[in-house]
Amino acid sequence: MKNMLNLRQSVTQTLAMTPQLQQAIRLLQLSQQELEIEIQENLDKNPLLETDDSNETATTSLDALTEQHSEQESREDDFNSFSTDKPVTSDDVPYSTMTELSANKQLEGSGDFYENDEIPDFQTGITASEKSEMTSSGQELLANSDTDNHEFDTWNENYTANISSGKSFEGGDDVYQGETSYGLKEHLLWQLNLTKGTPKEQFIGEVIIDGLKESGYLSESNEDLLIAVQKQYPDATTEDIDRMLRVVQHFDPVGVAGRTLEETLLTQLDEYDQNNPVVALAQQIIKEHINLLATNDINGLQKKTKVRNEKFLLETVNLIKNLEPYPGRTIDRESREYIVPDVAIVRKNGKWVAELNPAAVPKLKINETYSAMIKTVKSPEDSKYLKSHLQEANWFIQSLNKRNDTLLKVATCIANEQQDFFEKGPQAMKPLVLNDVASQIGIHESTVSRVTTEKYMYTPQGTFELKYFFSSSVNTENGGTFSSTAIRAKIKKLIDEEDTTHPLSDSQLSDILKTEGIVVARRTIAKYRESLNIESSTMRKRFL
Repeated sequence: MKNMLNLRQSVTQTLAMTPQLQQAIRLLQLSQQELEIEIQENLDKNPLLETDDSNETATTSLDALTEQHSEQESREDDFNSFSTDKPVTSDDVPYSTMTELSANKQLEGSGDFYENDEIPDFQTGITASEKSEMTSSGQELLANSDTDNHEFDTWNENYTANISSGKSFEGGDDVYQGETSYGLKEHLLWQLNLTKGTPKEQFIGEVIIDGLKESGYLSESNEDLLIAVQKQYPDATTEDIDRMLRVVQHFDPVGVAGRTLEETLLTQLDEYDQNNPVVALAQQIIKEHINLLATNDINGLQKKTKVRNEKFLLETVNLIKNLEPYPGRTIDRESREYIVPDVAIVRKNGKWVAELNPAAVPKLKINETYSAMIKTVKSPEDSKYLKSHLQEANWFIQSLNKRNDTLLKVATCIANEQQDFFEKGPQAMKPLVLNDVASQIGIHESTVSRVTTEKYMYTPQGTFELKYFFSSSVNTENGGTFSSTAIRAKIKKLIDEEDTTHPLSDSQLSDILKTEGIVVARRTIAKYRESLNIESSTMRKRFL
């Protein structure tokens, strides 16, 4: 067999990613905070790029944007019809201010919309690995804990102290004002500084507070605390640790620095009248029968405690359930999540429309002084330097404009589809998937996924990530469809309005929805309920 070399000519089609295209793709997926960092880095390294301060829209706040349309539509009429069940309250909140989001519930989307594992480029469809999204949820032992019913004040002494400049602690609602973030540890240290302890006691208190978790529980043992304290005070003993631990545990919020749930609850009960038989029984149940309490096993508790008066037992159970199992969560967290919405929904000509937040869209331009030097500079190296940076500046501005255009197109499409949501709230959410938006604006659905990740929209119902508006559909008996997000909102509303002495089971919730033509299985109801961090009917039950 004879081997021969042949020269052949063929035509193939490939798609090459230019640096400009790669930059456009990267900018598209950046969040607002990441984009600000990217813009600042480019401004620092490229002398031909500068902010366009002459453009008034760059400094226009969303407050002004709202006022621009207020003459056409009355804001009062628009907002009075909204549901009061809002993930983020928007009443009287200026658009231009940082919008605070508390608990992860405010930013959670439905999680049911179609996601493509491959992401194309900005226009064509080149694939890349999509970022994975992870969510986590916790489960509490005691249901619907509420500290509003506490009828005692854990900080009942009057102190006079000089508080550092810029910080104050006012009575009443205990409003702390300061220049720095204020969390549980700062709150406890403030109280520790007001006590008249010795330097050693102060140091022990600081060590204890430093060992607290965000929930308020103490993770360090007395032996570990003693080792840390003896580095500063070798004569410290475990008795010193115990004494200061009891002091800290009775700071506000009462029950902090407990190592177990039982210890935390018992500390809170110390603030009640110890001669009250309800308090005595509550202490016994917490010490000996906490597991029965967690499962709402009233019959079991009645047998174990040998209490014949059921009303007396139920009053005791309700007292315990009004205690706070996680004292740390009653104080502002050390770190909060703040966002600036990328898009705002405003009323215009009787319709809700999407507009970019001017404060979140910085305007850039080419520095005229340096660009003019390209024609006059004599050095070849200087000329090459200026031309290359001019090209990079033009590319960056074009990529930024393309990002903003695509974001506005996607937001406009969402706004057109979710008009009822802006008027009536989550229960009026319509089913929407990525492909619906992609087909309308002519881009790949994975590009829609990229542009809706970590981008936020300010609406009359609150501030939401754009992904929140995507949800799967559930068929109704009359042949229509219903959004899974709307079903979640209905479930939450039904549970909020239920009789707590006879809470609705998942089967009952399914039957109620069925009467409205929405056929949802009991297991699906349970899944939706758990995604809302709502416990089962057994755990939600109250006896009085």
